[in-house]
Amino acid sequence: MPSKVEFNCLPTAIGAMPQADPNEACAVVAKYLSIPHWPQLPKRSHLENMYIQFSEGLPGAVLKGDKVYVERSASFDIQLEQLYNASAEDKPDDYGISADYAAGLQAFLSFKSHRPNVVKGQITGPISLGLCTIDREQRGILYDDLLAETLAKFLRLKAMWQEKMLSQVSGNTIIFVDEPYLTSLGTAFVAIPNEQVTTLLEEVFSGIRGLKGVHCCGSTDWPLILKTSTDILSFDAYNYADSLGCYPAEVKNFIERGSGIAWGIVPNDEEALAKESSSSLYDRLGEAVAPFTRDGVSFKQVVTQSLLTPSCGLASLSPEAAIHALELLAELSTRVRGKHS
Repeated sequence: MPSKVEFNCLPTAIGAMPQADPNEACAVVAKYLSIPHWPQLPKRSHLENMYIQFSEGLPGAVLKGDKVYVERSASFDIQLEQLYNASAEDKPDDYGISADYAAGLQAFLSFKSHRPNVVKGQITGPISLGLCTIDREQRGILYDDLLAETLAKFLRLKAMWQEKMLSQVSGNTIIFVDEPYLTSLGTAFVAIPNEQVTTLLEEVFSGIRGLKGVHCCGSTDWPLILKTSTDILSFDAYNYADSLGCYPAEVKNFIERGSGIAWGIVPNDEEALAKESSSSLYDRLGEAVAPFTRDGVSFKQVVTQSLLTPSCGLASLSPEAAIHALELLAELSTRVRGKHS
């Protein structure tokens, strides 16, 4: 990692897009995002649902409808041994993502008309995937110590493989670990200790050589996440700016160590989106950043170490609304950089 994340509020996005055609989605991403990402396309196939997309090759994994189950079949122990050996030897090639599960990634890798300076990928994190992948007792495998550890090592290899592929497009890569279920930390729904959360995330992070981020589209235990080795904290700043604003000291330490924030300031709701402009979002971003500039961090420093994104994925929007969201995002980025870079 460089000594300091410096993106000057360039625009990128979370991952999911509403298009069904991967080439069309890649063209939209390339047009509006200075840091393009490969598009996840859940409307193309249920295999691109974020809780299925990264399960391919997991020991014991069986896909039934829209659920992934882990069954300890006769070959489970062999698959487990192979995974642990691959993890120990940093050999991710057997744990890639096929075109059936990620047509947008395959299209992105062959998209020759655009060679950006930085590219972004994403992977579902071990907490969220560990809660949505079920064992024989109908529990999330997160609650089985062996399966939780296996999943983290598996996702580590997936991230390594993805980063290797993306490096063919650009030598500078960012991988976000998407963790929507972090919003449930501390509730009865997710009764796991903080130490396990950190351990599982760090296992995945350890496979990422470039920049790594955590994305959570709600409120969570921000101090816990800010203390991890993540380089970028990505969050829904449109709806949950106040939740992060409660921790100015922790955010200050995070920024001063050289890390950055991805402000999800453009809404991914069509009704809200219709009411916004780049000017109104600029004001909203200023309000979101303000709590941290009162404690010795300049607005310019925050801007320097920030990215701008939609609040979450755009797959729930119409293709037209998704394009509008990215247009606003690009306009806002230009406005911010024009005033503060």
